[in-house]
Amino acid sequence: MQNNSDKYILIIWDSMTGGSKAMAQAAAEGARNTPNCPINVKILHADDVDAADMLAAAGYIFAFPERLAAISGPMKSYFDRSYYPCLGRIEARPYAMMICAGSDGENALRQAMRICQGWRLKMIDDIIIICTHAQTQEQIMAEKIISPDDLQKCYDRGAAMAIGVDMGLF
Repeated sequence: MQNNSDKYILIIWDSMTGGSKAMAQAAAEGARNTPNCPINVKILHADDVDAADMLAAAGYIFAFPERLAAISGPMKSYFDRSYYPCLGRIEARPYAMMICAGSDGENALRQAMRICQGWRLKMIDDIIIICTHAQTQEQIMAEKIISPDDLQKCYDRGAAMAIGVDMGLF
């Protein structure tokens, strides 16, 4: 049996312009800096995650951008690679989701929610969608700067995940 110091939260991210990466890093910092909470954090780019990482984790935070009104390509590829090897093996584990969107992020959210529902994961809180309002080619391709208030939301979500996993709430 694992003790809490062996448990870890897996944060899986993708980012082309830095927004989702900053969100993932803030969540990792929140999870790591939670006092008296021995939960470890593993943060991996979507290209570097495999089913073994998923199976070993106690909970998940997914952070990715909306691209062309959909889940980003690397994140979709990760879901494709991991879905069937994890199906029926990670049920009821907690997850949180953070999306960096140029418009509303709703379609990317729907796609990712369906995957998480298929895995029968347990959502711990409302999805965080941070809208950059990037609509022109220049805005879309520019480095994204996430506001301190929005990064705090991500930090808090990471802390909440760590506390919930540590206490067995999820």
